[in-house]
Amino acid sequence: MVRALIARGVHTDPEIAEVELPQPGSGEVTVAVRAAGVCHSDLSMIDGVLSPSFPLVLGHEASGVVTATGPDVTRAGVGDHVVLNWTPPCRSCWFCVHGEPWLCTATEGVASLPRGALADGTPTHVTLGVGALAEQVVIGENAVIRIPDELPLAESALIGCAVVTGVGAVRNNARVRPGESAVVVGLGGVGLAAIAGARLSGADPVIGIDSSESKQELALAAGATHFLQAGDGAAKEARRLTGGRGADVALECAGRSAAIRTAWQSSRRGARVVILGVGSADDHVSFSGLELYHFARSISVSVYGSADPDIDVPKLAESVRTGELDLDTFVTDRVGLSDAPAAFDRMRRGEGGRSLVLFD
Repeated sequence: MVRALIARGVHTDPEIAEVELPQPGSGEVTVAVRAAGVCHSDLSMIDGVLSPSFPLVLGHEASGVVTATGPDVTRAGVGDHVVLNWTPPCRSCWFCVHGEPWLCTATEGVASLPRGALADGTPTHVTLGVGALAEQVVIGENAVIRIPDELPLAESALIGCAVVTGVGAVRNNARVRPGESAVVVGLGGVGLAAIAGARLSGADPVIGIDSSESKQELALAAGATHFLQAGDGAAKEARRLTGGRGADVALECAGRSAAIRTAWQSSRRGARVVILGVGSADDHVSFSGLELYHFARSISVSVYGSADPDIDVPKLAESVRTGELDLDTFVTDRVGLSDAPAAFDRMRRGEGGRSLVLFD
């Protein structure tokens, strides 16, 4: 039995429970989780934005150490330090074969998978096929990516979701070039990673926008040159800071229609606007035909940073190893599993950056 953070249904409070996990089968490994990030996608499971099955083991952004392997495992061994990948590509569907593994049909629309059981025998499900807010996970070997032993194992958890999503969107979707201006709207873990990615790509200025003034220090630490509090005047001020035209690139990381409009209005004619946030089905965004034509901005959506995790995660790990990327700047709270429900509350209120749940 392992201790895990579970949700028993929509709009219920997460709670700690014991879960019985299976032994690793063919092509599977057991990973002792060392750290797991509290991500907004986990909150979306509880809030009904996404539709998992319950009871649900929360968590999908994590790092750990492989402790056991099932038959036929070839890419991971006992003792390996790994980052978990919640959307492992199958490498054989149309999207994978055509170079878009982030759209793999094997993981499309998969909010949860059945795995394990509660102490009373009730079957449990795991978030995005992972269920990382638990002392251990049993997962396919294609969902673990080795990282160098010298990397900080706790903070490396962020590479598997927030960092690859934020930095990946900057590199793979926005394709930010040195000297271009960038606006990032919504400064949770993904937004802070997008700021860091823009800085690494040589953007200047880099403007962070968030509804909470408390995010200013985090934004500047991640690499922003300016911080603006979201509101009616934020887009106008962002344009002022970018020569009156607006930013060359705008990235929306909040998953809300108002944030999308702010990103749109903060950018120049011909700009690239990239949507990273996962919004709700009933939160609509509208554009007139005239403004689409007049501003000639392109809008794209970045799923998992449009990244190939087997390629991009090792690259990001190398950036951490060399000091180009400082994961500490994204983390505001380090807590134990028993304090994870409070971390969800902070995230719902828009407080802080990433919370890391640490396991001994």
